[in-house]
Amino acid sequence: MAAEGFGLRAPSRRDRAQGLTFPATYGRVIRSAGWRMDVDAENKKNHGVRSGVSGENGKRRRLGGPGSFSGTNLELAGGHNQRVTLQAIRINSPITRVDLAEMTGLTSPAIANITKKLLAAGLIEEVGRVRGGRGQPAKMLAINPDGCFSIGVNIDRDHITMVALDLLGRVRARAEREADFALPAAVARFFRQETKRFFEKEGVPRDKVIGIGVAAPDDLGKVELPLRPASYGAWNDVDVAALFAKILPLPVYVENDATAAAIGEMQFGGGLQRSSFFYILVSWGLGGGLVLDGAYFRGATGRSGEIGFLPLQGVKTGGQLQDVVSLSALHQHLAASGVEAASLKDLDESEPRIQRALDAWTKLAARQLEGPLVAINCLVNPDAILIGGRLPHSAARALTQQLNAAIARRAGEIPAVCPVELAAIAEDAPAVGAAILPFSDLLFPTRAALLKTTV
Repeated sequence: MAAEGFGLRAPSRRDRAQGLTFPATYGRVIRSAGWRMDVDAENKKNHGVRSGVSGENGKRRRLGGPGSFSGTNLELAGGHNQRVTLQAIRINSPITRVDLAEMTGLTSPAIANITKKLLAAGLIEEVGRVRGGRGQPAKMLAINPDGCFSIGVNIDRDHITMVALDLLGRVRARAEREADFALPAAVARFFRQETKRFFEKEGVPRDKVIGIGVAAPDDLGKVELPLRPASYGAWNDVDVAALFAKILPLPVYVENDATAAAIGEMQFGGGLQRSSFFYILVSWGLGGGLVLDGAYFRGATGRSGEIGFLPLQGVKTGGQLQDVVSLSALHQHLAASGVEAASLKDLDESEPRIQRALDAWTKLAARQLEGPLVAINCLVNPDAILIGGRLPHSAARALTQQLNAAIARRAGEIPAVCPVELAAIAEDAPAVGAAILPFSDLLFPTRAALLKTTV
C-alpha cells in the first residue's frame, strides 16, 4: 500500500506470471538524458480523444482511423511497460537488455519478452555486441528508424508545411507552399498531392505510416490579422481532422501550433536536457507553449502560453504583442522601410538596407518582449526560454542576443534568470511537433511517467 501512495502499484498475479514487476523505489535514472522512469499503470489513461471528439479542457483532438495497421503491430506498444522500454531505448541507444532492466526496474525476463516483441514488430533492431567483458558479449539494441513513420502538417496564414518523420524523429520528406490565407480546399489538395509524392518518390512506406498530426493556430479563421480576407472564416466551419482523414484514413491529431512546437522540442529537441521551458513561436501571429517538470501545461481551458495577446507596453493606443512581434508585423515593418519581399526566405540578409530594417525590427521586438520574459522568469522559473519559427536567421540570432542582454540587466532585481536560446527545432517546429503527436499517443509513455531528475 505504501508504494501506491507514490503512484506505483504492487505487481498483480498476471504481472508476475509474465515476469513484470515495478520498481521498489520511486523511479530509476536513465543516464544520458537525466530521465527518471516511473513504471506505473499510466497506460490505463487515454493518450488521445477518439472519434474526433474535442479534448477535455482544450486537449488535442484525435479522429480515429483504422484499428490496426499493416507493417507494424502497434497493439504491442499499448502496454505501459512496453512504452517505457521503447522510450528508454530511444533515449539511450545503443543499450543492452541488462541496462534496460536496471533503468526501468523491470525484471530481466520481462525485458527479454518486451524486446522480443519490439524486435518482431520492427520498432527496434540489434546493432552489435558489447565486447571486452566476461562471458558472452551482450547484444546492443537501438531504435529502427524505419520501424514506423508519421506525417505532420502545419497550417498558418502564410504557408503550409508538411513533413514525414521516422521513428528517430528525422525528417525523411518535406513539402512547403507559400500561400497567404489558404482555404480548406487548397490545403486538402496540397496534402493529397504531397502525400502521393512522399509515398511514390520520397521512399516513405505507406503501410508504415501510423498517423497524421495537424498543427494550426487556435481560432484560425477568427483572429483578425493584417490582410486577412473575409473568406478565411471558412475555417470556422471545417472539421480539420476529418478533412485529412478523408484523404488518408489514419488517426488524425489536431493541436495548436505553438503547443505542437513545444511538444516536438520536448520529445526530440532541447527538452531532452531541460525539464521546464517556455517555447515562443514566431509565426504569422505569436504563440507560446509551457513545459513544466517534463509535461506540457495546458491550463484550465487549454489556452496557456498565449503570449501574443498580451498588451503592448508603452503604447497609449493599445494593441497586442503580436501586433509587433510576429511575421505579419515584420512584413509590415519591411514594407514601411521600402523592402519588398514575397517571402522572408527571399530576403538577402547581407544587403545593408535589409539588414538595417531587420535590426530596427529586432530592437523593437526585444523591447516589447522584455517585460513578458521577465514575468515568465518570475512566475515560472523555467530552465530556458526557447524561440522558434520562421524568422530570418540573422533576426532570430539578434533577437535572442538582445533579450539575453536585457534580462541580464534585470538579474539583480528578480530572483532567477534563465537563458533565451534558439530552439533546436525551429523553422519547421509546428510541423515536426505535429508529426510527433501520433508517436506520443501510440508508442511513447505518458509524460507523467517520465520525471526529470538532477541526479
